[in-house]
Amino acid sequence: MRDVCLTRGGRLVLDGVNWTIRPAERWVLAGANGAGKTQLLKLISGAVWPAPGRDVRHYLWKGEVWRTPQGVQEEIGYLGPERQDKYERYGWNHTAAAVVTTGLFRTDIPLNEPAASELRRVTAMLRRLRIESLGSRRFLTLSYGERRLTLLARALISGPRLLLLDELLNGLDDANRKRALQWLESTARSRLPWVLSTHRAEDVPSSATHALVLEQGRVVYRGPLRARPLERWLGSKGRHAARARATSSVRTSPARAGGWGRAGQRPGGAVLVRLSGASVHLDGHPALQDVSMSVRSGECWVVHGHNGSGKTTLVRTLYGDHGVAAGGRIERAGIRPGVPLQQFKRRVGLVAPHLQSEHPQHLTVSEVVQSGRHASVGLNDPPTSADRAAARRAIELFELEALVTRPLRELSYGQLRRVLFARAWVRRPALLLLDEPFSGLDAPTQRDLRKRLEPLVAEGTAVVMTVHRRSEWPACCTHELELARGRVRYAGPARGPTGDA
Repeated sequence: MRDVCLTRGGRLVLDGVNWTIRPAERWVLAGANGAGKTQLLKLISGAVWPAPGRDVRHYLWKGEVWRTPQGVQEEIGYLGPERQDKYERYGWNHTAAAVVTTGLFRTDIPLNEPAASELRRVTAMLRRLRIESLGSRRFLTLSYGERRLTLLARALISGPRLLLLDELLNGLDDANRKRALQWLESTARSRLPWVLSTHRAEDVPSSATHALVLEQGRVVYRGPLRARPLERWLGSKGRHAARARATSSVRTSPARAGGWGRAGQRPGGAVLVRLSGASVHLDGHPALQDVSMSVRSGECWVVHGHNGSGKTTLVRTLYGDHGVAAGGRIERAGIRPGVPLQQFKRRVGLVAPHLQSEHPQHLTVSEVVQSGRHASVGLNDPPTSADRAAARRAIELFELEALVTRPLRELSYGQLRRVLFARAWVRRPALLLLDEPFSGLDAPTQRDLRKRLEPLVAEGTAVVMTVHRRSEWPACCTHELELARGRVRYAGPARGPTGDA
């Protein structure tokens, strides 16, 4: 790439990028949310085009120089949140093994009957990443992290000559993160070049050889990793651990919790939603089994557990996207037989990965935030003056004024997550449901959004949020629920810090 620029919607996103990736080089791509990392990876893969007259991308393949990506796109493996979201958007619910098999044919969905030898290759790839137990499971019944590893297997089995990994380690629990890192480490002697974008210093594998750092679309460092440590941009492990300990110690302090009682619960807080012996099945798979919990006004629940433990299913069940099996029960404040569930949803704010895929990409930030007033995907009717005023307040609160007219397709992953927070807050909800809300966010953005939860809880808003890392727990946490294979291991007042959840 030579002096490449990229504009989206008339805005300069990448400015004068120079970069050469050679065989056996393994790059870490770093930068804050909105720095241009995802757009740069899309530019390399051929998904977006540089500014007119600045298309200087050369690909050397089989001794021939290609001046556009068209002839070599199938040799580039690209794994990012959009690929994962695509299955949710279109309801593609094939088995994990079938999804991996599509990598052999480089198709989105299964179109060919694989030969026995190809099935053996799929089994070997699943075994290589130690996810063979997922092979027979339907893709949409998998957890976020399990889907990510399945798509990594799909990308690898295609035999790419260049691999682009956009925030590969987001949403992975410790076990799956270790699996992904082990694969990255195993490439130390491989000729396969890869690029891994990340926000965390501890996610940089020792096999990485080079780093490229972006700030506001410009390259501020490009070169050998050993020559320039990334702590300046990603933060050191020591500071990260210290911050986690500080957050955990503050979290258990009654003074910071507004002087609440032993569990941090306001006396007499109204029950907003209650599960009693609830079980949920997804495509015949038991996702939740015999779960009981009550969420009251002013409580902040943290739900944690490994990938596949049922965290996302729990959040979507509380919201009303999944039903409870016979024998269990779910009660929602104000919702009785004959009352539409939509009335409950309008009092609830939701932030979840699937919302990023469900909203049409042409919608503007303002339109997405306004849709939160009606708990809808997009706007069914023209916005009222009250809708617009409420959206303006939410946009100002989450400092999105500069993005208000931009469509979703032009936003970074982190910027879109902030938009979903504004959408969730726009009705000043009685209950906030947050599914992995900090995944894919840089450290400053995470701290900012955690801080914004504290006054909401202090004013009586209830929060239920899923996380993987102890450092992501908000200071206002009052309760925790630990899940393991769909069952409750612990539910009650938040316990003291014990490391990563």
